[in-house]
Amino acid sequence: MPFVTSDRMLADAKKGHYAVGAFNVENMEMVKAVITAAEQLQAPVMLQTTPSTVRYGSLETFAAMVKEEAVKTRIPVCLHLDHGNSFALAIQAIKAGYTSVMIDGSKLSFDENTALTRRVVDAAQAVGIPVEAELGRVGGKEDGLSADVDQNTDPDQARQFEELTNISSLAVAIGTAHGFYVGEPVLDKDRVAEIAAKVEAPLVLHGASGLSEADVKECVAKGMCKVNFATELRVAYTDAVKRILAEDPKIYDPKKLGLAAMEAVREQVLVRMKMCGCDRKAFV
Repeated sequence: MPFVTSDRMLADAKKGHYAVGAFNVENMEMVKAVITAAEQLQAPVMLQTTPSTVRYGSLETFAAMVKEEAVKTRIPVCLHLDHGNSFALAIQAIKAGYTSVMIDGSKLSFDENTALTRRVVDAAQAVGIPVEAELGRVGGKEDGLSADVDQNTDPDQARQFEELTNISSLAVAIGTAHGFYVGEPVLDKDRVAEIAAKVEAPLVLHGASGLSEADVKECVAKGMCKVNFATELRVAYTDAVKRILAEDPKIYDPKKLGLAAMEAVREQVLVRMKMCGCDRKAFV
């Protein structure tokens, strides 16, 4: 299966009332683990990198890794720029071979967010690349961005934003937070259905790491079509490495550490894909 954009997989998810799992990757081992899990479940999958990750490894490096792993499979694989923070970075990602981009102007005013998003959409969609944007503000921290108080997405404003920008998908704020939660998250799940009733674009849930299975499933049932997971994959990876080193401090071969980390990430992805309901939903 060639590298694909997110258009069809998210459209299918919306029609089928499930969500595509989108997983942030930091290195080759995580790329392999995510794609292996998706192939095992015959699920469509999105791999994502944030600006800090591509500063660490480069857009070109991640695009090359994901493309080479994707062409070995029979499942649709998409590489997405998560929380793109500038027009320039979004364009660079497209030129590097990314098949989907996000422009995050949620920290801007509505008018500024609209203008920035529309500029990216016009450039990206001219070459067939879908664009995700964010309206409202998700709490917690993600890649240096932070929000102290959640500002949940207004459904009417979401409809206006979509009309003005022609986005392909929309990340909305309903009380989730990036990173792990301190205390019990209070989610406005009914708002998902309210936004979905007014917006054509598939909806995206950020800040899903640490949410319960029931929370994820209910959000999907109410209209979320893409669910992002990042922090828990990082924790699974590093915990596996720590465990191996604790068991045998004399290990010095990075491959042994990488194999343990890949297995831990693969297991985490399997669990989350089943929660999203995207297993056995791959198209060929």
